[in-house]
Amino acid sequence: MSYEASLSKLHYPLKDLVANAQGDTGRTDTDKQEVVNWIDKVAAGDIVKSESFPDLESILIPRTYTVSNYLTAADVALYGALHPTLSQLQPAQYHATPAIIRYFDHIQTLPSVRAAAQAFSPAFSTVPFDFESAPKIERKQEPPKKKEKTPKTVNRPETGEKNEITANSKGNAGEPPKEKKEKKEKKKDTAAAEDGGKKGKGGGSGGTAPAEDAGEPVPSMIDLRVGHIIDVKKHPDADSLYIEQMDLGEETGPRTVVSGLVNYIPIEEMQDKYLVAICNLKPASMRGVKSFAMVLAATSKDGKDGGVELIQPPPSSKPGERVYFEGPEYENAQPVSQLNPKKKIFETIQPGFTTLDTREAAWINPETKSVHRIRTKDGVCIAPTFVGASLS
Repeated sequence: MSYEASLSKLHYPLKDLVANAQGDTGRTDTDKQEVVNWIDKVAAGDIVKSESFPDLESILIPRTYTVSNYLTAADVALYGALHPTLSQLQPAQYHATPAIIRYFDHIQTLPSVRAAAQAFSPAFSTVPFDFESAPKIERKQEPPKKKEKTPKTVNRPETGEKNEITANSKGNAGEPPKEKKEKKEKKKDTAAAEDGGKKGKGGGSGGTAPAEDAGEPVPSMIDLRVGHIIDVKKHPDADSLYIEQMDLGEETGPRTVVSGLVNYIPIEEMQDKYLVAICNLKPASMRGVKSFAMVLAATSKDGKDGGVELIQPPPSSKPGERVYFEGPEYENAQPVSQLNPKKKIFETIQPGFTTLDTREAAWINPETKSVHRIRTKDGVCIAPTFVGASLS
């Protein structure tokens, strides 16, 4: 079925809203078909009924738009169809479907949608949402799983004589204590044999697995992902800070991110922006607002007076998509769950971040001078104009 045929199924004024909002009808054949399918669902009416909200919520959790990563006519149709229901809900009701509300609020604030909606006022007037009273999502770091200590078969030096002497050193001990003592000695000898008889700082841990951030810091320990800013406003208590709601493709919804970019990037350029985010820094409060990630930005080689730009992922990137460093030692490595501030992992790696003559973002190994570009599966991340910039 064609787009025009699907559009004709919508009733006034929704049909005219979709036609006037300049939503894309699809940039590929697959996208075009998806747009038609969504409009057909909206026209049928079931998908926007309150009893269907749980299913719609599940669909929208990982998405910014219904089709691909750009505004289409399907988004305008879904927004317009949801408007009569959502505009009547109380906070306790709409907080139960955070993905739907996040999606709806994003679409209703887009300039092209807002301009088209004004012609039909009050039919599609802006719906205010009380986000301040929304239940807070507490993002807790999961503790590392402890591996059970199991006896290991190792080739170790004969220690029977030593154990016998140790066990007999206390003449008043009976046979059961002797057996218990021998077991303890065997465990100690086994641990000594496994680490070459040398106890390090964490010595005596036996079969405990090493920490995920053990060893020298490497760039693959940093969790980089594609992020999409779906809402941005100035911090009420700090003139230089933005507060962004950033879609990172997570089921828990967008993260709150605080960035000190007010003096360098206009708020209009931040809205609806795709970027690269650092996602495993320890959350930090910035003037009373906790930030759960950090944007990766390029600072001119002339310093901040020369400007700051956001590093951009390849076109058609999706929120949450993995960003990694080229090189066999890094491409398949997993980042640590959270960077330990005491180990200064990011601070150690960051001086090697730069943009090449091609404006491509990269990390240069300070020892080998090898170049490792920062990329997704679809291409390399770049700075809009800067060459030789530092990244942070």
